Amino acid sequence: MSDEGQHSKDALSQQLLGVGYDQLDDIKKSVIDVMSDGAPTGLHPQLKTDDRTYWDRLADHVAAIGGSWGFIFGFGAVLALWIGSNLFLTLWHRAFDPYPFIFLNLLLSTLAAIQAPVIMMSQNRQATKDRQAAEHDYLVNLRAELEIMRLHEKLDRLRDTEILNMVTCQNETLELMRQQVAGLSAKIED
Repeated sequence: MSDEGQHSKDALSQQLLGVGYDQLDDIKKSVIDVMSDGAPTGLHPQLKTDDRTYWDRLADHVAAIGGSWGFIFGFGAVLALWIGSNLFLTLWHRAFDPYPFIFLNLLLSTLAAIQAPVIMMSQNRQATKDRQAAEHDYLVNLRAELEIMRLHEKLDRLRDTEILNMVTCQNETLELMRQQVAGLSAKIED
């Protein structure tokens, strides 16, 4: 990086944050870098791409299905059908899983043992993506806040310049009026 570029970043950092560029953390440095370049804040690279593997997408799909009302109602219907058919077949001593439904308990335990870690994997991945999105939101908000501060300073300088120009014009007008009044007073006395 050129000395001029480093100096402009340091000046911008001093102006907006009150500390030198070298004293900033990485996030604030990236905001100052983007502001000094004048480039728009882009989307975080990891938020742009879907870098999930086949197994990650499968886990997300399982979590989406397993965490839905449709799954709960459908699974409730399967359980009711299983229990109802076994109770009905018990009358003819042909039940494939008689009461207390040991095989059903084994299937439910197996399903819970497999489904819970898959859903947790999906939630962990989503939490990571949410953290990245929150960091990106923080960068955009910080940049917007700093840009607004810079605009306020520009408006204040503009207003100060306008006021100074108005006072100068008024002083010149007053001086011209004094000269005219003095000239009129001199004519009246003559």
